[in-house]
Amino acid sequence: MTWQKRIEQRLAARHASDSFRSREVNESGSGRYLVTHAKRHLNFSSNDYLGLSQHPEIVRAWQQGAERYGVGSGGSGHVTGYSTAHHRLESELSQWLGYSRALLFISGFAANQATIAALAQKQDRILADKLSHASLLEAAMLSPAQLRRFAHNDVQALENLLNSACEGQQLVITEGVFSMDGDEAPLGAIAAATRRSGGWLMVDDAHGIGVLGEAGRGSCHRQQVKPDLLIITFGKAFGVSGAAVLCSNDVADYLLQFARHLIYSTAMPPAQACALSAALEVIRKGDEKRSRLRDNIAVFRHGAAQLPLGLINSQTAIQPLIVGENARTLSLAARLRERGFWLTAIRPPTVPTGSARLRVTLTAEHTREDIEALLEALDDETR
Repeated sequence: MTWQKRIEQRLAARHASDSFRSREVNESGSGRYLVTHAKRHLNFSSNDYLGLSQHPEIVRAWQQGAERYGVGSGGSGHVTGYSTAHHRLESELSQWLGYSRALLFISGFAANQATIAALAQKQDRILADKLSHASLLEAAMLSPAQLRRFAHNDVQALENLLNSACEGQQLVITEGVFSMDGDEAPLGAIAAATRRSGGWLMVDDAHGIGVLGEAGRGSCHRQQVKPDLLIITFGKAFGVSGAAVLCSNDVADYLLQFARHLIYSTAMPPAQACALSAALEVIRKGDEKRSRLRDNIAVFRHGAAQLPLGLINSQTAIQPLIVGENARTLSLAARLRERGFWLTAIRPPTVPTGSARLRVTLTAEHTREDIEALLEALDDETR
């Protein structure tokens, strides 16, 4: 079979199963409203949970950073790309979260891939929650270590695996808040089981950092757990992009030697690091925003419980509504867009077959009226 024929067959299969992905041009940025094709929609698909992507202080910090450092870093951090702005942000993050060091990455995907690739060796075993993010599972699959997946949030299943024979080291991987279901990991029990086995725990808290815990310190802080490796990303509550790995001094030095994404990728622009420092300051003082977000979640869940759709037990900003069939989910999303609501239809292979859904994400910028209007439209379109 030729390359072209293979590509044609795989694309045809995606179309046939109503799982073909496409992009829409966003004309407005990802705030409370989203403009596409000159039409304004209430945006219920953004991960900008605190509404910081357009916060004036953060925008101004990026502009001032660009005026001082320019718009690019000029190289990897090992060459010319490590600026005073990067160093300051790493220091602020490590102090905020109680770690010796923080290392910046260009994305959460890169941070996960780099960390697992640098640590895992052939005799090791990686134990990952079955619903872990694609970046974590792919990195584990591509590593020389053995990958074993345990049932979602099932601590006993994890413990059974931890207690089975392993010649090397064991690395347990989970998320603080799961990106497609919005539920939280039982981090205390997972950490205790990992500690008893002598393994290490790695937590990706992309969807918890900034939103949960005291001063927005995230899932681990709220559950009083300090994993050996904490991954935080800046494309959600921080409103920007990028990521950081929080770890010990020795692990940071090790990653600086062996994490290829750090060594061979251009560092994030210093201006971006300036914006992230400003975002961190807003997050630390953001109790009012977090309170407003919690109120919005409660309003939505109260109304959504009356809908003829599957409502997952999530207390976070991620509120999936299970529709089931791909075609029905796409049709519902299209009808809602016609009514001025932007929601994304999430389908396999991102989620399990038969669990296609509207992934509703709430932010501190939504008003009660926004949410009630969405609930009314959902009720109209599903009955």
